[in-house]
Amino acid sequence: MSMLERARPELVAFAPYASARRAGFDARVRLDANESPWDIADDGFADAGLNRYPQPQPDALRARLAALYGVDPAALWLGRGSDEAIDLLLRAFCRAGRDNVVAFAPTFGMYRVGAALQGAAFRTLALSADDGFALDADRLLALADDDTKLVIVCSPNNPSGTLYHGDALERLARALDGRALLLVDEAYVEFAGVASASALLARQPNVAVLRTLSKAHALAGARVGALLAQPEIIDLVGRIAAPYPLPIGSVHAASAALEPAALARTHARIATLVAERERVAAALAGIDGVRTVWPSAGNFVLARFTDARAAFARLLGAGILVRDFSTQPGLANCLRITIGRPDENDALLAALGGARR
Repeated sequence: MSMLERARPELVAFAPYASARRAGFDARVRLDANESPWDIADDGFADAGLNRYPQPQPDALRARLAALYGVDPAALWLGRGSDEAIDLLLRAFCRAGRDNVVAFAPTFGMYRVGAALQGAAFRTLALSADDGFALDADRLLALADDDTKLVIVCSPNNPSGTLYHGDALERLARALDGRALLLVDEAYVEFAGVASASALLARQPNVAVLRTLSKAHALAGARVGALLAQPEIIDLVGRIAAPYPLPIGSVHAASAALEPAALARTHARIATLVAERERVAAALAGIDGVRTVWPSAGNFVLARFTDARAAFARLLGAGILVRDFSTQPGLANCLRITIGRPDENDALLAALGGARR
């Protein structure tokens, strides 16, 4: 069954805005898009070509990311981080006031926000911190009905750092086949040391995967993310997206990050962050006032304090900012701590009263 049968029917046949670059023509003299004929690089700016609209999907970058992620370019769509792909999938599949989205909690807050903006109900399975945020697939599936269009799994999960992969994801995909799209958000997968769920695309037409250059590739400010899915889903998302999702500067930054030397540096930094994650987690566990540190497969750790508010204030007083998740259900007195450079991690531990390296 094609997943387009579960998409909003009025969008399946939707005709996209016919932007100047979507037509695919090229010429030496461009007088088709009401652009300025002068490149600001002539006035001393570093970036050339900013007077022209970018490609809707930059071919070279798309091909390089597809090779990196092990998919065909036709199965990849580029947008502004993962957030844009989440928004577009919700828009494409969910009818306002009728359809619903299933996820678990705690998890990335933009899923709930996106569903609310689309007018879709958001159903959540509460995960237990006492059980290490283990996922019961049967209980998650029990939340899905005929009006469920997306089931979202963040892996590694934000903010818990928990990894859900392999057979567990394939079982979910099979159970939802023909019913709902299983969306796997892999924003942090580079830090997990496991294979991507994108391998499921060849076997399960109802799987989509989110990837981003924001985390491991250090490009949060460039806002470059990718959706991996069946080509028909990629085509649908591309037709309802803004005409030019990625600015030229972001394309240049992403392309530079995929050069061999840059990738080698990224891999080395990932190894450093993974080692630092384990060091920080072990050190935190030995600090007075830290009750629990959960295992993490991301570039962060989640820790429960006796008094998270006091710990947050102590760190802020030392010039260190972490994320307070205490108001989220099941995460009372919990702080999420991003793993920084070794010297930054030393400062964090010192501010909390722990021994440094």
